[in-house]
Amino acid sequence: MSLPRVEHELHNRRKSRNVGLGLVLGSFVLLVMGMTYVKLTAQNAAAAAAFEAKQAAEQASQTGASD
Repeated sequence: MSLPRVEHELHNRRKSRNVGLGLVLGSFVLLVMGMTYVKLTAQNAAAAAAFEAKQAAEQASQTGASD
């Protein structure tokens, strides 16, 4: 016959600390991922705008030269 296992109070405190630390670390990872996403999106938008401006300038110079 197996007796029910009683956890010591120290284990309960340690478990709650581990859960709390896990939540803090998970939140930090999500924060870093979010910041990276925003930074890359902003850089890509700026690069796309610069590329479009360059293309427009090249088209204008080609159109002006062919007139």
